Amino acid sequence: MIGTSMPTERTAPGAGVAEADQPVIEARKLDLTFQTNDGPVQALRDVNLTINKGDFVSFIGPSGCGKTTFLRVVAALEQPTGGEITVNGMTPDEARRSRAYGYVFQAAGLYPWRTIAKNIKLPLEIMGYSKTSQEEHVARVLKLVDLEGFGGKFPWQLSGGMQQRASIARALAFDAEILLMDEPFGALDEIVRDHLNEQLLELWARTEKTIGFVTHSIPEAVYLSTKIVVMSPRPGRITDVIESTLPRERPLEIRDTPEFLAIAHRVREGLRAGHAYDE
Repeated sequence: MIGTSMPTERTAPGAGVAEADQPVIEARKLDLTFQTNDGPVQALRDVNLTINKGDFVSFIGPSGCGKTTFLRVVAALEQPTGGEITVNGMTPDEARRSRAYGYVFQAAGLYPWRTIAKNIKLPLEIMGYSKTSQEEHVARVLKLVDLEGFGGKFPWQLSGGMQQRASIARALAFDAEILLMDEPFGALDEIVRDHLNEQLLELWARTEKTIGFVTHSIPEAVYLSTKIVVMSPRPGRITDVIESTLPRERPLEIRDTPEFLAIAHRVREGLRAGHAYDE
């Protein structure tokens, strides 16, 4: 599994002074319009959101609602056309240069001609880490995602779930405080996906990263998150922000509890309300 078992003492998600007092990502009246051959396309409109240190925030909504676009704005891969956004008090581009975040894409994106260890080393090589430091970082993150002994394997020798864990390890290799994940488990079967959801929660508990996670799955969003951001169809707007009341320790069986189902119902209602804004 990814990491080790969760700590014996747990508090409710979002609890604690540090998380409440330390905004990590702040968006205010954020807009983004793409210019296309068919005219302008507004991907985000008037997005206001605060993500605090240690939050696990899931973004959910229909295809084309701006979930991934927002993550890409945070990562300085897209430039907003209105409003403002800060990451650790900096512009997204400044945050990128300061190595504030790691990014996990929908596909593992591992180079087939490089071993797992060398794939994980890639950002460290680019950043100029010494060879000794590279080895130390790779060993640490391989252990963190329970891939010890697989560093010498090639991607095609690993299952899809193991490849995604290697992708997560690569994003964690330089110890960024923020982990941005764009639907990393969407292509996996339900059994593997459930297993990786459990492992991701353990990884989050151990590392205390701030995580932004894009998903189309209501159960996945509710199971993983301290905060769920529900978005409308294009132009992407936030229809609801749900603070989870679930305990930090979450066995898969929690998905059958009334509290879990009540949160899932609210997410579903938020998605329906968003569709009422269709233009």
